[in-house]
Amino acid sequence: MATLKDVAKLANVDVSTVSRALNNTSYVHPDTKKKIFKAVEQLSYRPNLLAKGLKQGKRRTLGVVVPTVNLSIFGEIVQGIEMQAGNRGYSLMICLTKDDPDIEAECLNRLRNGLVDGILIASTGQNTRLIRDIKANGVAVVQLVRNQDRKFSSVEADCFSCGYEAAKYLYKKGCTKIGFINGSTEFTPYAERYRGYHKAMKELGLKEYQVESGLPRGNYFKDGYKGVERLKEAFDDVDGIMVAADMQGIGVLRALKESGKKVPEEVKVISLTGHAIGGMLETAMTSMELPGREMGQRAADMILEDIEAADDEKPSVQHMVFGTKLIERETT
Repeated sequence: MATLKDVAKLANVDVSTVSRALNNTSYVHPDTKKKIFKAVEQLSYRPNLLAKGLKQGKRRTLGVVVPTVNLSIFGEIVQGIEMQAGNRGYSLMICLTKDDPDIEAECLNRLRNGLVDGILIASTGQNTRLIRDIKANGVAVVQLVRNQDRKFSSVEADCFSCGYEAAKYLYKKGCTKIGFINGSTEFTPYAERYRGYHKAMKELGLKEYQVESGLPRGNYFKDGYKGVERLKEAFDDVDGIMVAADMQGIGVLRALKESGKKVPEEVKVISLTGHAIGGMLETAMTSMELPGREMGQRAADMILEDIEAADDEKPSVQHMVFGTKLIERETT
């Protein structure tokens, strides 16, 4: 890996001149700068801005890495982070990954290069070594919603209870053919929701059927829409549908309307990740609501506590779990 000295040698200047040119701290002749930048490019030199930024303590910026903020719980969480961080004098850099591990790695590598003091991430789970390396180099890390690595602090929801209670609720409402349109169970929240659903259905003695869609990499609305057709493969006449997120639920409602099924008279629908949009639909959606903004505020507090603590007083790893609240609306 190229060093500052290598750049100085190739450009035939002093190391101090290279440092001044790269940091733009004082005047360097344009011709000299040109030689330095050319040497940087030839050597693929990447300055260790991370150590410098942390030492100076001047970044006061947090990186937030999430799949999306569009009509999702992550949008509300980011709002909570921004509110709390802003109150403490910190700004945010937001990276959207679409749950693509390659995009996530690219985002992390950009952020680690001295741009942020800490990273809050809803990880795909495919870049654990990279995240551990970033943490080892002095950048604070807190996981959002998905606890993919117990070595990092996290703010998450009780997704097991969410799935369990939703299934029991639909049963109490008279549903006996309850299908579950879920997200990809490679992500912890979806796997935990399925565990809750599975346990409830086993206790009730009912047949279970999970449609594990392409969420969150796929199209949310289409996943819900097509999921209704797949549920028909398991049930002659499904009477209850659980969905992982409101946007899937919107697709479900469209599919049911087109098939002539009345909601909630013939089919009841509940979302396991409630969003404000659910209550504004023509048929308002029953949901298990997560306190998104509160989760974001707590995550911000957690990471700022780590950032601002002395090296010998760093907080221990914390895992904070938030409960969900059932909000009954017109779909049940």
